[in-house]
Order: sequence, then C-alpha cells, then structure tokens
Amino acid sequence: MVRNLVCLAVVSILLGGCVYVEECERACDDDWARVRPAEGTTAPSRLLRHVVLFKFKDDTSAGDIRRIENAFLALPSRIGAIYGLEWGTDVSVENLHKGFTHCFIVSFRSEADRAVYIPHPAHQEFGELLGPHLDDVLVVDYWAK
Repeated sequence: MVRNLVCLAVVSILLGGCVYVEECERACDDDWARVRPAEGTTAPSRLLRHVVLFKFKDDTSAGDIRRIENAFLALPSRIGAIYGLEWGTDVSVENLHKGFTHCFIVSFRSEADRAVYIPHPAHQEFGELLGPHLDDVLVVDYWAK
C-alpha cells in the first residue's frame, strides 16, 4: 500500500512538472507575441499589414502547432524586410472563427518589402513546415490608416 502511495505521489509530481513546463513555455512565448522594430528606428508614416489566418487540420498535434508558431515567430530574424510582427490565437466569444484559430499580422514599410518576403527562402521553408498541417488559410493585405 505504501508502495502504491509513493508511486502515485511520483506520478503526480511528474505530471505537475509537465504542466508547469508547458505553462512556463506559454508564458515565455507571450513575450514574443509582438516583435517590435529596433530601437531608434523611425516609424514609417504608414504600414502595409499582411494578415494571415490559419485553420489547422483536426489531426494536427499541439506539438506541431507549437513548432509552426515558433517557426513563424523566427521569420523576422531571418527576413530583414519584416518591420514588425504580432500574433495571437482566437479568443472571440462570438464563435464566428470558422475554424481559424491563429492570426499573424506581419508589417512592412512598403510593397517592395512585401515582395522580398513572399518568395524569400525562409518564408518558403516555413510554408513547407506548415503545409501538411494546414486545412485552410486566409490572407488579407491592407495599408493601415
């Protein structure tokens, strides 16, 4: 009986540790929710916003989604044409998301910068990672007013 209680205690501690690690990773990632322009960078008079919404396949694991999120967040460090990046997951109470759960907003200073981004090898590599897990995507670009 004591042995069973010890085993139960060990399993509880291990599971608690796993939950803690996952929550810590999420909390740390919240710092990456917005990639800000470099200090001292003059803000452009207007920005071109590239809004990307992802709907993942039902069988996509949480780990795969995590890798995709992190790969997207790495793009600004690999593609100099990106001015800024914001992202988040759906928290709407209206339930109109139509299965789209992730929103990424990439900001560019110009159409020329966007033209560098789209065919960039790092962006293409990201697309290869994303592709097998993607059920649908929606992209809207606009000039912020």
